[in-house]
Amino acid sequence: MQISRRNVLIAGLAGAVAAGLPACTSALGQAVAPSPRKQGLDILVLGGTGFLGPHFVEAARAAGHRLTLFNRGKTNPTRFDGGQFDDIEQLRGDRKSDLSALEGERRWDAVLDTSAYIPGDVTRSAELLGPRVGQYLIVSTISVYADTSVPGMDEDAPLATIPDPTVTEITGETYGPLKALSEQAAQRAIPGRVTVVRPGLIVGPGDTTDRFTYWPARADRGGEILAAGTPADPTQFIDVRDLAAFLLHLIEQRTFGVFNADAPAGSLTMGALLTTCQDVARGLNDIQCIRAPCPQPPGAVSSLTWVPADFLEAQGVSPWQDMPAWIPAEGEYAGFGRIDTSRAQAAGLAYRPLDATVRDTLLWWRTLPAERRAKPKAGLAPAREAEVLAAWHARDESSGG
Repeated sequence: MQISRRNVLIAGLAGAVAAGLPACTSALGQAVAPSPRKQGLDILVLGGTGFLGPHFVEAARAAGHRLTLFNRGKTNPTRFDGGQFDDIEQLRGDRKSDLSALEGERRWDAVLDTSAYIPGDVTRSAELLGPRVGQYLIVSTISVYADTSVPGMDEDAPLATIPDPTVTEITGETYGPLKALSEQAAQRAIPGRVTVVRPGLIVGPGDTTDRFTYWPARADRGGEILAAGTPADPTQFIDVRDLAAFLLHLIEQRTFGVFNADAPAGSLTMGALLTTCQDVARGLNDIQCIRAPCPQPPGAVSSLTWVPADFLEAQGVSPWQDMPAWIPAEGEYAGFGRIDTSRAQAAGLAYRPLDATVRDTLLWWRTLPAERRAKPKAGLAPAREAEVLAAWHARDESSGG
C-alpha cells in the first residue's frame, strides 16, 4: 500500500494546528540535569487553553506552582474566565503581533511553549523572555524527523528541512520542518536552557480531533467493527495527562535536552488497542445496566473484522484519517509505531495503563452533546464503514471463503 507522508501529515494537522540556571548539554541534546527545584515555581505558559495546556495547568497547580497564562483569550474562555481556572493569572496578547504583556523585568523559573509552530514566533518570545527565565520548554512533534522509514529512531536522527525557511503557511510539507526550525530558534535564543519534547499522537479526555477517540466510541456503539490491517500492526500514542506530568517533571527537575515523548517503541498494537476498547465499552455498559436494569445492554457487544491494507486502499479508505492511529509499517513508514523513547523514560516519563486511557476517554466522550458525538472528526461514518465491510464480505463469498 503506497502511503504519502504528505497526506498523513495533512490529516494530523487538523488537530495539531487548532516551556534556573544554565546547564550543560551535549551537541546532540543529551539531557543534563542540575539540582532539582520542586516546589513553588513561577511558570509561564504560552498558549495553555487548548488540549495539552489545561492538563498541564491542572497538574502544575495541584503541585503548588504559580502559573501565568499568556494567550489571546479566544480558546475555551469559559474555562478560565469564571471557570475552573479563574484564579490563574491571565496575560492577554498575541505572540505574532503583541508581546507587550510579557515585557518588563518580571522573571519566571520556566516557560512552557505549547503553541510553537512558526520559528519567527518562537524567536520573538524566546529572545524577549530569555534573560528573565531559567528554562524554556518547547512542545514539538515527532514529525520533525526527515525519514520515518527506520524503526527505532532516537532524538539524534536527521531532521526534516525546507527549501524556504521563511514560509509561514503550515501544510503537510511544512509542518515538520517548521517545528524543527522552531526548536532551533529557541536553542539559538536561549542556549543551554532549552528543553525540547517531541510527542507523538496525544490522546485522552478533551481531545477534539477524535484521532484516538474514534476507537473507544466505535466500540461503545457495538456491532461489527472494521479493523485495519492486522492485529499485530504497531501504533504509538501518549496519554495527554502522562505528557503533562512529564513536562512538569522536566521543569521541576530542571532537565534540559531533547526527548521523544510517546509510548515505548513497539509496545502497542492495533489489536491490543481495539480489544481494550471492546473490553472497556462492554464493562462500562455492564455497570450501567447494573445501576439501572435494562433488558439489553445499549451497544458494547461488538466484533472485529480485520481487513488488509491493500483492500482498504482499493476502497479509498485512508490510513490515519479514516482509520485513526493506524499506518501500515512499511516503506517510508516502516518506522511507524517504533520511535525510540528510552531517553524520555530515563528522564522520568511514565505511563498509565491503556485501559485507563480508553476508559477515561470514553467517559469524557459520553458527556458531549449528542449532535457532537454524531459527527466524529476522524474515522469512518457508520454508513461508509458498513459499505466497506459489505464489499469485503462479498469478496469472501465470491471466492468461496
